[in-house]
Amino acid sequence: MKAQVPAEVKASPRPEILRRRGDFVRASRGARIALPAFTVQMAPREQADSHAPARFGLTVTRKVAGAVERNRIRRRLREALRLGGALGAKAGRDYVFVARRAALLAPFPELLAQMTEGLARLNDRGAAGPKGKVQDANRKTG
Repeated sequence: MKAQVPAEVKASPRPEILRRRGDFVRASRGARIALPAFTVQMAPREQADSHAPARFGLTVTRKVAGAVERNRIRRRLREALRLGGALGAKAGRDYVFVARRAALLAPFPELLAQMTEGLARLNDRGAAGPKGKVQDANRKTG
C-alpha cells in the first residue's frame, strides 16, 4: 500500500548527487543537525562552485538494517528529495543524509517534513563548521 503524498507537493527536477567519497567526508566535517529519521550534514563547496546547484548524498549503514531494508530506506529518501525536500537547499552546498532505522517506519509526509526542517535549520546555522572536539583540538591554549 502506497502512502498518500499531499497534493500541494510538486516534484522538482532530479537533484544533483554526490558521488565521490571525498565529498561525503568533507560534508561529515561540516555542520550537522540530528532528526529522528536521519542526521543531515552540510558543507560549503569550493569558491569556484559556490553558485552551482546543491548536491545530495545518502548514507545507510549496515548497522541500520539488512540489505533489503537499507535499499527501501534509500528509495524513500531519494523520493522525498525528488518531491520537494531539496527545495530548502542553498546553492553551493553539499548535503548528506545519514539514515536511521526510523526512516523506514516514518510516514512519508513526516519524512518530507523532517527533510525540509533539517535543511532549513542547517541553512539558518550557516556553514559554521564542526563543533565540539575538533574545534577544541585546534585552539591554542595560553
